[in-house]
Amino acid sequence: MTGDAPANPFDADGPTSAFVVLVNERHQHSLWPLFASVPDGWTVVYGPCPRATALEWVTARDAGVLAR
Repeated sequence: MTGDAPANPFDADGPTSAFVVLVNERHQHSLWPLFASVPDGWTVVYGPCPRATALEWVTARDAGVLAR
């Protein structure tokens, strides 16, 4: 692991990190790194974009999403 690499790539928020927003049939959202395959049962609904932009997109559409 390099010194600049995050411990968890799902938390990366650097200039080269790209994320998509996924949703499943229960309308649950997930921020997903672009390099990772989309899991079965999930669909890309936004992105690719920086992690912060993806999080803003989710919270703008579902104010209760972080409270779940």
